[in-house]
Amino acid sequence: MTAHESAGTLERPAPGERRASGEWLRPPFRSGVPIRVRLALSYAGMVTGSVAVFIVIVYLFMRYVPAFQLSETFGGASSFERVEPPGVGGAVEIQSADDFLDTFLLVSGIALAALALLGAAVGWLVAGRIIRPLAAINLAATRAATGNLDHRVGLEGPRDEVSDLADTFDRMLASLERSFATHRRFAANASHELRTPLATTQTMIDVALDDPETDAREFRALAGRVREMNRANIETVNALLDLCDAEGGVRVREPVELVELARSVVARHGAEAEAAGVELHHPEGRTVWALGDPVLIRQALSNLVRNAIRHNHRGGHARVEQSVEGTATRLTVVNSGPVVAPELVPSLVEPFVRGDGRVKRRGAGHGLGLALVSAVATAHDGALRLDAPREGGLAVRLDLPRADPPF
Repeated sequence: MTAHESAGTLERPAPGERRASGEWLRPPFRSGVPIRVRLALSYAGMVTGSVAVFIVIVYLFMRYVPAFQLSETFGGASSFERVEPPGVGGAVEIQSADDFLDTFLLVSGIALAALALLGAAVGWLVAGRIIRPLAAINLAATRAATGNLDHRVGLEGPRDEVSDLADTFDRMLASLERSFATHRRFAANASHELRTPLATTQTMIDVALDDPETDAREFRALAGRVREMNRANIETVNALLDLCDAEGGVRVREPVELVELARSVVARHGAEAEAAGVELHHPEGRTVWALGDPVLIRQALSNLVRNAIRHNHRGGHARVEQSVEGTATRLTVVNSGPVVAPELVPSLVEPFVRGDGRVKRRGAGHGLGLALVSAVATAHDGALRLDAPREGGLAVRLDLPRADPPF
């Protein structure tokens, strides 16, 4: 036994050392009085102290204040033998004023001790009712520490600080549960997105190598297909890195002029829109400003415009609009295209979810565009809203904090 162990301190295990099963679930030992006992003693002490002060004041008042001295109260007599209180069958003998005060102190001491015990009992019951919700919160926290996030405190009763704490804890557990579920889906979808092209590439290479009659021309065609798949994988990985950067928060906050930014993004995707047969309109109107990271905002708008082109049909249209809504600056990208089911709209901001299903087709993108835009909106304390018109297509509204012109 070490000196620390003999002193009763609890040491953390060394790195790599594992504790017995369930040991992490037990709270660390802390010497001292439980909070329920401390609260009960506090209540008892408060009651006892208040009554003791009152008794001392009454005693000093009766003994030393001239107008209320006992000798004057009993007609100036210094002593008397019997006093028969009205309505009482017997008599109480009081020899002098000092005897009366001594009896007063004795009775007061007995009453004080009784009040101390009563205060401790009542304090014990009240403290139990107060800390009972804390025990429920501790149980929920213990279960959450094991990875079980579906448990809720569910505290009922009047609203107070403890109920507010329980409600906040329940909201935190719900948020954590949603976050972990989202990350699990993200990991599964990312694995699926990368595994399919890798497995396809492996199959093509194995087939070409197993055929002894494969010539150089076929190998060259195989290399072209492998190169195309490798390029798609690189785009997916780059999109994942961009998503991580967006979720990392805003590094720079400065006024960003959105009209010119949108026009440059539209011009950049003009060739792609022309090749897809989509009429792309840049924003018109007065200049508006947003406060944020110009790189992230440009990236978000570029993803929205790219989605508006790729998830469209030949002869369709897409346009970028801007407006000011109170304290927010709104960028809106509206495009025609296939009809999107209303129940599918909320899931479009999840990674690797596409408006036409999970099946990935050539030119449909990597399924991370709206997820990145949602991360940019969250990083800027903004909002992202998606609407699916009945005639088809999608309307995306990105709200960013409004900024004053820098001049």
